[in-house]
Amino acid sequence: MSARAEDIRTAVGHTGDTATSPSEIVFKPMLRIALPIMAVILVAAIAGRYYQQWAAWQHGLDATTADFESYWMRLFYAETVVIWGASLVTWTWLWMTRDRNLASLAPSEEFRRYMVWVGIIMAYVFALYFAASYFAEEDASWHQTVVRDTSFTPSHIILFYGSFPAYILLGGTMLLYSMTRLPVYARRISVTVLVAVVGPFLIMPNVAYNEWGYAFWASEEIFALPLHWGFVVFGWAALAFGGLLVQVMNRLGTLVPLISGDGVKDSQAKSA
Repeated sequence: MSARAEDIRTAVGHTGDTATSPSEIVFKPMLRIALPIMAVILVAAIAGRYYQQWAAWQHGLDATTADFESYWMRLFYAETVVIWGASLVTWTWLWMTRDRNLASLAPSEEFRRYMVWVGIIMAYVFALYFAASYFAEEDASWHQTVVRDTSFTPSHIILFYGSFPAYILLGGTMLLYSMTRLPVYARRISVTVLVAVVGPFLIMPNVAYNEWGYAFWASEEIFALPLHWGFVVFGWAALAFGGLLVQVMNRLGTLVPLISGDGVKDSQAKSA
């Protein structure tokens, strides 16, 4: 292990004979939070897709039937309670347990929290993929094949009321974690983080506008339809993740020398 890696290892509190590489310090906190959430999202997406394949054609073509109520509206109710309930609990917990003494936060602990935050961002982007790409394309294909009768269709119940709230849950978690655990973002609001979170969130109001428009006009299901423009505009908010990457790398570039310096001091003190 290099001297610099040893300094980082010592600074973050790993002592003894067990070697801890910088890659473990970086990836362990990040993947510990990202992988379980991404696994849940993947399983839910696969399950949702297979459920659609099984129940959409037989029970999802007419929203006025008892079958639709049993197979689709109950799924909608369950999604609403579970996802928005999880959002309320998670966001409340993050705020109530916020760090009230960030001024004295050690560089090593701040570094670890950044890795946790990056893990949340990874899960957020993963959820955005299914909402803005896979299930969004599927929804368009469904409506080009089956004329919509209400705002509740088999594709909408998975996309609008399942996938969208799921990434909003993670986006709000990402924002609140930065505001309550990271000194830089606790002192002032980052426009980059705000756009990365609020931009995709504003797709939900555009869903309401979109469905209102379809209720009054029998519009053709094409992507260039003016009712769909809002989805594109808010989708552009994903460009903010480039600026977010720069912010994170800049801060980590500041923290690593501080951690190394603390590690050197600790080693010198022990030698003395």
